[in-house]
Amino acid sequence: MAASGNAENNSELRIFGSLDDLATDLAEYIAQLSEMFVKERGFFTIALTGGSLIYLIRKLSEAPYNKTVDWAKWYVFWADERAVAKNHVASNYKLTKDGFLSKVSILNSHIYSINDNSTVEEAAREYEFAIRQLVRMRTIDVSEHNDCPKFDLILLELGSDGHIASLFPHHKTLEHKEDWVTYITDSPESPPERITFSIPVINSASNVAIVAIGNEKAMAVQFVVDRSTSFDAFKLPARLVNPTEGKLVWFMDKPAASFLDSADES
Repeated sequence: MAASGNAENNSELRIFGSLDDLATDLAEYIAQLSEMFVKERGFFTIALTGGSLIYLIRKLSEAPYNKTVDWAKWYVFWADERAVAKNHVASNYKLTKDGFLSKVSILNSHIYSINDNSTVEEAAREYEFAIRQLVRMRTIDVSEHNDCPKFDLILLELGSDGHIASLFPHHKTLEHKEDWVTYITDSPESPPERITFSIPVINSASNVAIVAIGNEKAMAVQFVVDRSTSFDAFKLPARLVNPTEGKLVWFMDKPAASFLDSADES
C-alpha cells in the first residue's frame, strides 16, 4: 500500500512498501492517463527515459492492460537518449524495446527514437524538428504558457545526484530556455554524448511522474521534495521540475523516502 502526501498544490507523493506495489500503481496511473487523453484528444503522447524505469512499467504489458489499453493511439518518445547505436547495450531505445515495446501493440510509426547515424548535435536538432512537426499537427498538444510541446506524460527517474533525464547538476543545459531538445558531450555518467529534453519542455507537460527507488536516492529526494528549504536548484536539477500547467507525481519506495516525514505514514 502507498502512503500519500502533498509536497505542493500541483504535486503528490506516493510512497510504497515494495517495488511490486509501486509497479502496480504506476501501471494503473499510466493506463488511466492513457484512457483519459485518448478520449479527450484521440492520442496519448508519452516520453520515457531508461534505467530501472522500464522494468517498473512492465505491468502495462501484462493483463489486463495488454488488452484494455488502446495501444494504437500511443505515441512514444524519449526524454533523454544516449548517442549510441540502437542495438547498443547503453541505448534507452534498446532497453525500452526489449523490456516493454516488444510486448505491446504500439505502432512502429508512432515510436520516435533519435537518429543513431547522426552526430549528437544533429540528432538533437532532428529530434526537435520531428516533435515540432507533431506539435504543428496537434498530435502533441501545445502549451498555452510558452508554446512548448505539451506531452500528456513525461516519465522520469531521479538520479542519486538529483539529475533527471540527462540534465546534470551545474550543467549549462539547465539554462537552455529556447531549445526543446538539447545535447551534451560531457555527461558525468557514461556514455558522454546524449540528447535530452530541456527543463521548459518537461515543465510544459500535462503530467510529470518521477520515480525514485533505493537508499542512495534518499538525500536527493529530501532536498528536491522539501521546497521549504533554501537550496541551489542547479545543484539538484530535479528541483527545477515544477509543471506550469500540469501535475507532478512522485513514485518512491520507502528507502528513497526515508528522510521524509511522510515516509512514516502508512
